[in-house]
Amino acid sequence: MTNIDTATQVASATRTPTPRTYLMCRPDYFTVSYKINPWMEPTKPTDTARAVAQWQTLYETYIDLGHTVELIDGVEGLPDMVYSANGGFIIDNIAYGASFTYPERQAEGPAYMDWFRERGFDVREPANINEGEGDFLLVGDTILAGTGFRSESRSHSEVAELFGREVVTLSLVNPNFYHLDTAIAVLDPLTGDENANIAYLPSAFDSKSLAILQDRYPDAIIVSEEDASILGLNSISDGYNVVIAARATGFERQLRERGYNPIGVDLSELLLGGGGVKCCTLELRR
Repeated sequence: MTNIDTATQVASATRTPTPRTYLMCRPDYFTVSYKINPWMEPTKPTDTARAVAQWQTLYETYIDLGHTVELIDGVEGLPDMVYSANGGFIIDNIAYGASFTYPERQAEGPAYMDWFRERGFDVREPANINEGEGDFLLVGDTILAGTGFRSESRSHSEVAELFGREVVTLSLVNPNFYHLDTAIAVLDPLTGDENANIAYLPSAFDSKSLAILQDRYPDAIIVSEEDASILGLNSISDGYNVVIAARATGFERQLRERGYNPIGVDLSELLLGGGGVKCCTLELRR
């Protein structure tokens, strides 16, 4: 038995999946009709039926893993509503609403906030531009917050005051990784910082932010440019099962070596809009 095999067995024995509740939006109106990120090419044809079928596989994967999935209806003319992670940021039943950078997505913010209100969440309308859980990642008691392309850094202090938690600002520098959840995967969401594990792409961050990540998470998985370039880091973990892009085979191997159970899902059609597994998934923390 190799050392890796032994380490994997030990890690697997200590990793426990925790049931979560997610919000998703079926991509009935998905298309790419404008360009607001490097992934989008309006001249390329998209297949809405294929996007729906791929999304359905992701939905059923969550159900099979024992998670609860709630649904928000899509709105015609808002093709990016499928990327529900951008719709807000929720902790302890408080829903901090999204305020989108680009006019093409701005109507999504009120649509999501209306849904939160109707389900009994304490909705707080944002004073600053932010794109929800796309740029806010909860790691234990700490909120990692992205800026540089979409969410304003002023939203970070707003979130810190609202939730009473430490917020760590991280600056993104590569336009292909325009949201924090495209450059960092949270693998142990419920553990404190001293035990937490994340995966990330170093080149997505400026030097100051990279130093912060290296200091705080010395045991993090460093993901290759190849796997990150297909949004392999845009993933969802319940502490043991990690749903990732099916083509991110290097990341899959790294996860297995750490005792996680990676599950690959093909969202190649939704990748045409610049989103992956995590983009399609907003956690509802009641």
